[in-house]
Amino acid sequence: MSAYTTKSISFQIIKRTFPGIALLITTLQLPAQKKPNVIYILTDQWRSTAFGFAGNQQVKTPNIDSFAKQAVVFKNCVSVCPICTPYRAALMTGRYPTSTGMFMNDLYLPEKEECMAEIFKKAGYSTAYYGKWHLDGHGRFNNVEPDRRQGFDYWKASECSHDYNRMLFYENDDPNVKYWNQYSPFAIEEDAEKYLESVSRNKNPFLVFLSFATPHFSTDQAPAIYQEMYPAEKLELPKNVAIDNFPSLRKELQHYYAHCTATDEAIGRLMKKIKALGLFDSSIIIFTSDHGEMMGSHGVRPREKQVAWDEAVKVPFLIRFPGIGLNEGKQTSTPVTTPDILPTMLALAHIRIPSSIEGNNISAAVKNPTKETMRAVLFMSVYPTAQTQFSEYRGIKTNRYTYVKTPKEAIMLFDNVSDPYEMDNLIDNPQYEGLKGKMDRLLKQQLRRIGDDHFRNSRFYLEKFGFHDIVERGGVIPYSEERGKIVQVYTPKKEVITK
Repeated sequence: MSAYTTKSISFQIIKRTFPGIALLITTLQLPAQKKPNVIYILTDQWRSTAFGFAGNQQVKTPNIDSFAKQAVVFKNCVSVCPICTPYRAALMTGRYPTSTGMFMNDLYLPEKEECMAEIFKKAGYSTAYYGKWHLDGHGRFNNVEPDRRQGFDYWKASECSHDYNRMLFYENDDPNVKYWNQYSPFAIEEDAEKYLESVSRNKNPFLVFLSFATPHFSTDQAPAIYQEMYPAEKLELPKNVAIDNFPSLRKELQHYYAHCTATDEAIGRLMKKIKALGLFDSSIIIFTSDHGEMMGSHGVRPREKQVAWDEAVKVPFLIRFPGIGLNEGKQTSTPVTTPDILPTMLALAHIRIPSSIEGNNISAAVKNPTKETMRAVLFMSVYPTAQTQFSEYRGIKTNRYTYVKTPKEAIMLFDNVSDPYEMDNLIDNPQYEGLKGKMDRLLKQQLRRIGDDHFRNSRFYLEKFGFHDIVERGGVIPYSEERGKIVQVYTPKKEVITK
């Protein structure tokens, strides 16, 4: 009898007699598993309904539709503050805009905030960032200097540009501006393939973040072949659009859908490469957007997003993770808001969640999507700069209802199951007083949790974070579109978490 056979028989005896010891022996014999890679795909201004998998029969998104069949789809993901910089700050920190002070575009995210890439780096990850950043506040066309990149080491990105056919970027330590040589989603995707080829051979896991700026600011920039897919005169509009308000709306929608389909093509190429490199099953892969797009719904002009309707607030959120198994293609109505994403990523990667993070770890809902979690998630507008009828607001979304208040009064109550276009506001309907009271209590609970119990008007938050002169400067942060020129850097002065 061989020594191996003797060991096998001995182990079987131990397994039957002392199962706990056998489990310990088995665990010690297993090789240490590599942490999952993380591939985060962020788009800009992509509303949750502009996909085939979401039921839209006009827009063509075959690659993301295919990914939806291989991922878990969250049908009620909201942007915590539907505008670029506040969303990105909340995503990177796992904290709310009223806590960080990052509630306007073109602010500088404080260096002392502990951010996504810094946390993953401490856990042994290589980190890389591509595309639009919009957290630097030092001028939209200026270099985001290496010490201001919040933990991302490999860098081919820019602060903020929507010139998709000649998009600038800065590369790693090179201070000289460069330009992508083709439509930016295609160029970024091609370069990301090379990065993935390189890091896939390394021992350490990696976090790569691809931030596409499309389909935001869409007119006339999508490749012609994609524009031709959507003849403007044939496009149908949702029932909550008043077409008379915007005679050029279908033209806007034509270009918007063209960008959606072109970006979908770039993402399809990326997924193909991920699979070819054997990374698809060993990675956490997320596809989402920073906020939506009104595109004429409820009488709000195209390109707008700071309002509280679903067209602006709801975003796609698709996530695939190692061991997804039978959960491929499952959909869940469990709500999620932006600060929840980082702690959930960390939990799925088996990384300790820092105490500074305010969002909730919803990895249980990711792993078990058919068991819906009854929860309310928060979204807000702290300092609106858009010309709409909305003042500042706070809102919550459950798996069925939306409830919104301004500092003066409650203004919205929608049943999103029976009224997906939010055309029947129940806020003044006496039959729903009980529901209104319940939703108000849920909202107060969420606000109390982040220290925003009785939210004030916008001026209060400007003063709180040291933005005393914003109103005098016209109500928005001045930014430069000339390289080398910085008007003034605004960064929150209070409520900063030390690393």
